[in-house]
Amino acid sequence: MRVVVERVDGCDLPLPSYATEGAAGADLRAWLPDGPVTLAPGARALIPTGLRIMLPPDTELQVRPRSGLALRHGVTVANAPGTIDADYRGELGVILMNAGDAPFTVESGDRIAQGVLAPVVRAAWAEGALDATARGAGGFGSTG
Repeated sequence: MRVVVERVDGCDLPLPSYATEGAAGADLRAWLPDGPVTLAPGARALIPTGLRIMLPPDTELQVRPRSGLALRHGVTVANAPGTIDADYRGELGVILMNAGDAPFTVESGDRIAQGVLAPVVRAAWAEGALDATARGAGGFGSTG
């Protein structure tokens, strides 16, 4: 599926790419023309990518954490998965959060997240009576 990408003026980073043949997510990179950003433990920041995209209709780009950053440094995507809607044309940004115990510095060009293209199904919301189920209204922890 084709996704059109436009670089922000001055951005010379590579387009998103898949690290392996079977990868579901394409790597998104930080674009920091004003210099590195250091996240203290517990801090979060909007990290720009230098890219704008045009998604196909009825799709979204899910922005997800990179497992290596999460495991080694405790750095994750704060609103994971973040959603980029098909009609959004602004610069992509990633809300990174440092859940680790040491400061983490993001440099321009670092792979900071991954984007997964996914289909979107839109509902026709309608008010009405609900069918009964064995579970009923049992919620949080009710199934064991």
